[in-house]
Amino acid sequence: MSFTLPELPYAYDALQPYMSRETLEFHHDKHHAAYVNTGNNLLKGTEFEGKSVEEVVKGSYGKNQALFNNAGQHYNHIHFWKWMKPNGGGALPGKLEKKIVEDLGSVEKMKEDFIQAGVGQFGSGWAWLAVKDGKITIMKTPNGENPLVHGAQPILGCDVWEHSYYIDYRNRRPDYLKAFLENLVNWEHVEEMFETAMK
Repeated sequence: MSFTLPELPYAYDALQPYMSRETLEFHHDKHHAAYVNTGNNLLKGTEFEGKSVEEVVKGSYGKNQALFNNAGQHYNHIHFWKWMKPNGGGALPGKLEKKIVEDLGSVEKMKEDFIQAGVGQFGSGWAWLAVKDGKITIMKTPNGENPLVHGAQPILGCDVWEHSYYIDYRNRRPDYLKAFLENLVNWEHVEEMFETAMK
């Protein structure tokens, strides 16, 4: 099963003003495409050929760093595009909200801690909401790493590599993370992943 670059689920200018057409064109068409192409080249002739992207991510972690970096970023971006939508943000679906309040204190606290995780990730990486041992937790990971390799299921991730926000926000990573949570998140996709993770 080789990696394929998914189409964006919306138009390039659909997330403006919070994420520009220029950012999406570079991020999807150049950066994500490069992870797919490099990942496919690195897959050839390995034990991971024909496996799902999740299996490649988990299997190559700690064993084949170059393949892991590209497979991890491919997995992360497949979901990153779906974790956003035009006119996103807003109220959380009921079950998800209840679980966030139960595990993290409140929706506001979750947002604060998520932003802090993203701001506190030194260099490139990701901020996450993930399900681990039946509980929602906030995580951060460097580079292309994700919760899958730490025994958790990601349900929301925000890319804090500079290419994700520098065109629109320059060095204002906190503003980008706030805009992501308040105006871009597709909470329905988060809820779907949450329900799958809780099974």
